[in-house]
Amino acid sequence: METTPTSSRPTFPDGYGIPETSEGLLTWDQVEPRLRDAMHYWLSSVRPDGRPHSVPRWGVWLDGRFWYDGAPTTRHTRNVEQNPAVTLTLESGTEVVIVEGESSATRADPEGLGARLAEAFGKYASSGYTPPADSWSVPHGGGLRVVTPTRAMAWFAFPQDCTRFTFRAATTEEPV
Repeated sequence: METTPTSSRPTFPDGYGIPETSEGLLTWDQVEPRLRDAMHYWLSSVRPDGRPHSVPRWGVWLDGRFWYDGAPTTRHTRNVEQNPAVTLTLESGTEVVIVEGESSATRADPEGLGARLAEAFGKYASSGYTPPADSWSVPHGGGLRVVTPTRAMAWFAFPQDCTRFTFRAATTEEPV
């Protein structure tokens, strides 16, 4: 269930030059393709002792959420099992997209979501990663996780277009 987030100006300390009007705000249609087309993402989580942890991830932006997979024994998966709060960022420091949300374990039926995920993960075929549609249909989901966004911030020409996006709560399709 994909929904378009609402947009507003973020609050920054005085002196950053953030406009006070909504003129120049980015639209989600300008931001979302960057999430969809990206090859590399940074996922940050919180360790059980409160220290931060960041890791580069492959994944896909589909239906307004970020889908990724991996072993349940990895540090970031163990982190989000205890505290699901995450931040997802793209690689650019000038054309910025920052997504905050929660990561949860899930699964995907090979005839539905699994087929769509396998197609989207096709962007990694030249790197040797081509998961089949049934990769995530086992009871434990094959390590599939989904980040459901709660808010995002983006800018491509700071500070003029600095925009905050707020999402309504969404649920995953097939929880583990």
